[in-house]
Parts: sequence; structure tokens; C-alpha cells
Amino acid sequence: MSGLADAHSECRTIAVRSTRNDSGADMSGLLALLDDVAAIAKVAAASVDDVLGQAAKAGSKAAGAVIDDAAVTPKYVTGFKPARELPIVWRIAKGSMKNKLIFLLPVGLLLNEFAPWTITPLLMLGGAYLCFEGAEKVHHLFAHKESHADLPLEEAVDAVHLEEQKVSGAIKTDFILSAEIMTIALSEIPESNIWMEAATLAVVAIGITVMVYGSVALIVKADDVGLMMSNKGRLAAVRALGRGIVRAMPGFLKVLMVVGTAAMLWVGGSIVIHGLKELGVKWLYDTIHDIAHAAAHAIGTAEGFLAWAVTASLDGVFGLIVGLILIPIVAKIILPVWNTFRKDQGEVEEH
Repeated sequence: MSGLADAHSECRTIAVRSTRNDSGADMSGLLALLDDVAAIAKVAAASVDDVLGQAAKAGSKAAGAVIDDAAVTPKYVTGFKPARELPIVWRIAKGSMKNKLIFLLPVGLLLNEFAPWTITPLLMLGGAYLCFEGAEKVHHLFAHKESHADLPLEEAVDAVHLEEQKVSGAIKTDFILSAEIMTIALSEIPESNIWMEAATLAVVAIGITVMVYGSVALIVKADDVGLMMSNKGRLAAVRALGRGIVRAMPGFLKVLMVVGTAAMLWVGGSIVIHGLKELGVKWLYDTIHDIAHAAAHAIGTAEGFLAWAVTASLDGVFGLIVGLILIPIVAKIILPVWNTFRKDQGEVEEH
């Protein structure tokens, strides 16, 4: 009996030890799983930090184009009733986001991966379009021709149609500026896998769009804010500030329109000049570079700023020349061909 009892006791001891070992194994497995989860979380957090850091760096490099975008857009809202201003800005912002995320981001990544040689010519085409649009506005100004933008909204043939034209034109211009922003941002991202590049570009696209069109919304509604301050401000200083804002905004918007047109010419000319340099035609870029630095060195103060200002001015003059050359080409060749193509397409659809 004692032997059986000893055997039974030994079996119980082995079972308890086995259970403890199984529990220990389960616990160690759980701890290992938690370690793996923590490691994955750390990698994910590091990846997010990398994306945000790279996006901030890449976005800062595109600051010039961002400023141009913010300066160009308000002119598309000028002349409309106050109630339509924010809806128009919102429509343009949605178009801008679509430009960046749906079209430019995947196309840019694919071209950068498989056909990087196409990026420069495509950017040059976009730059030429900006030159054309800026030069057309200068031509209208000096030819004393009234465009739809110069007419009061009541004199326009169709306010809804005019709004559609304005929004469409703004989104087209945004496409070119967004292409430059995304290309600059892509060039500043350290070489990595395509998913990291895509995530970084998406962050740049969203951040820049919010910043640009948030600024535009503040600009176009500043006069309404000033009017509210002048009517409802409790302090005399607040009311006076409001009246000052209301008086200043029309002139500010006109200045901004001039800056926007100059920005189109500057950015467009700069894109074409840099594109020519990339394609091996370096003399124009080198000549402008040498003139700018010689002028800055001759003056001797704020040389960096002066070199930039002279470069931007010469790029703008070149952009104006390119745009003026393109005006008759577009009017007499491209538009007639395009209208004929659209007419033929319409006839085919009718049949």
C-alpha cells in the first residue's frame, strides 16, 4: 500500500510540474508576443517620425512654389458675391487635393521609378503653360481689353458659367504648381522604398493644400471680418482696426493679383530654364546665375537676397517672353486644332 501511495504521490508531483511547465511556456509565449508587438509599434512609430520629418524637409524645399500658389489663387475669387467666396475656395481646394493625391502622386512615383527622363520635359510643358497664362494677363492689361474677370458679376453672361470657368482655370493652374511642388518634394526624399515615398508625398500634399487654401480663405474673407469688427467691436480701437482692414483689402487684393501674375511668370520661366539646363542647354541658366551674383557682389550687402531677386526677375522676364511667343501660337494653331477635335468628338458621340 505504501508503494502504491508513493507512486501515486510521485504521479501527482509530475503532473503538477508539467502543469507549471505548460503555464510557464504559455507565459513566456505571451511575453514574446508582447515583445514582438512592442517592437512592431516602435518600428511603426519610427516610420511615422521618418515620414513626418522627410515631409517637413521636402515641403520646406517647395516653399517658393507654395507661396506662388497662395498668391495666384485669390484672383480667381475676386469679383464674386461674398456668399460664394468660401464655396469657390473649397471647390478649388478639393480639386487641388485631387490633383496631388489621385493624379500627381502615383504618376510621379511611377515616372520616377520607371521613366525618370520624362519628368523634365513634362515639367517644362507645365512651365510653358504658366508663362502663357501670365503673359496673357499682361497682354490684356496693356491692350486695354476687358476680360470676364474685369466685369462686374451682374454684367457677365452667366454667373454660374463664369464660376465654373474660374474654378476650372484655378484647378488647371494649381495642377502645374502642384506638379512642381510634388516633384521638388520627391527629389528631396531620401531614396527608400516606394511606400515610404508615397506616404511622405501624401503628407506633403495634404499639409501644403491645407496651408495654401486655408491662407486663401483667410485672405478673401478678411474684409468680412473687418466689417464685423467695425460694426460689433466693443472697443474703439477694434472698430478702427476693422475699418482699416475693410479699406485696405481692395488694394491688397489688387497687389496680390499683380504678385500672382508675376509669380506665374517667375515660376514658369524658372521651370523652363532649369529644364533646359537638365537637357544640356546650360548657357541661359549660367548667364542668369553669373549676372545675378555679379550684381549682388557689386552692391555688397544682402548678397544672397539680391542674387535671388535678380535671378527671379530675369526668370520672370524670360517667362514673359516665352508666354508672349506662345499667345499667337495658342490662338492661331493650338486652340483651332483643339476646337476642331472637340467638334469632331461631339459629332461622333451624336452618331
